Amino acid sequence: MSISPTASLYLDQELVHERIRTLHREAEEERLASRMRSVRKARRQVERASRRLTSALARI
Repeated sequence: MSISPTASLYLDQELVHERIRTLHREAEEERLASRMRSVRKARRQVERASRRLTSALARI
């Protein structure tokens, strides 16, 4: 049994659309991961600054 050219075209289009959806989903996941890395980095910087401030205040 073989599929018609129209059915084949439809299946090809569906595969392309699914790949596009997958790429969009992966890109969103990467953006979220990047934001999470940025937040963790910012928190570490705040913690270091807080320790430096506490240390400086203790020396006064």
